[in-house]
Amino acid sequence: MQLLIKQRVFSWTDTYDVYDEYGNVRYFVKAEFFSLGHRLHVFDAAGNEIGLVRQKLLTFLPRFEIDSQGIFMGTIEKKFSMFRPRYDIDFMGWQAEGDFFGWDYDVYEGGSSVVHVRKKLLTWGDTYVIEFMNPSHEIPALLLVLAIDAVNCSDDKH
Repeated sequence: MQLLIKQRVFSWTDTYDVYDEYGNVRYFVKAEFFSLGHRLHVFDAAGNEIGLVRQKLLTFLPRFEIDSQGIFMGTIEKKFSMFRPRYDIDFMGWQAEGDFFGWDYDVYEGGSSVVHVRKKLLTWGDTYVIEFMNPSHEIPALLLVLAIDAVNCSDDKH
């Protein structure tokens, strides 16, 4: 299974549409315009909020918390690194490895790959493909990818 995240180019805030592999709208992501720190709200196709990615303030490097339906799921924090982006991920027991800067990485649970993420090249606006086998990983994978994107965007603004 896969999800396709497409950034809306002409928007005042970070806004994404998320499609399934058949082109059906599955989710909608909208950042708050006026907020302290980065806050991304994730809605299903019916308009129900299913997740929140929010920046923790007063940290040296970007750090984000991830909630799903009001339940805290974990954090992701950018680590200081000279050459390659590194992250401390405390989220569902998952670890991530790969080229985060180039957006080609895998997420592992207990040594087995559960999610693969890649960035599509030559597209209008950022477009990411999330591939996963277990349907129960759909929402957590989406939230984690959005959090990693938010960490990268926040780091660029520092």
